[in-house]
Amino acid sequence: MSEQLLKTVERETGDHPKHAVIWMHGLGDSGHGFAPIVPQLQLDGCPPLRFVFPHAPTMPVTVNGGYVMPAWYDIRGADIVAREDEAGIRASQAAIIKLIEREIARGIPAANIALAGFSQGCAMALHVGLRYPQKLAGIMGLSGYVPLG
Repeated sequence: MSEQLLKTVERETGDHPKHAVIWMHGLGDSGHGFAPIVPQLQLDGCPPLRFVFPHAPTMPVTVNGGYVMPAWYDIRGADIVAREDEAGIRASQAAIIKLIEREIARGIPAANIALAGFSQGCAMALHVGLRYPQKLAGIMGLSGYVPLG
């Protein structure tokens, strides 16, 4: 994975947000997949939030016959825990940490940043959030597991 920051889709619910949610998509999707949910959350009256929806890098996914698709890491077989792609998980971890650091540099403290994810994105949200050295606002996971647990 490159040293460059992941490309993202961003949505803000108001001016000058002081809170952020970094939301990772599932296998084969993109940052555009969950962006339409922001208005559905009906956040009127809440402090302004910035939603950051990163795009996973594309890579061959073994379980899908080597088809190149957006993925946070390779899935090598049906038993996702027995044959985990540790290098891929750690590379995505580093990329997500860079997004957290960018939000901190933009003036949002770590304690006001939440990680969220669906499926493979949930696995990454849990993996990064449980290991991040500073306290985060929270972790929301939908349909996932803790990799490298």
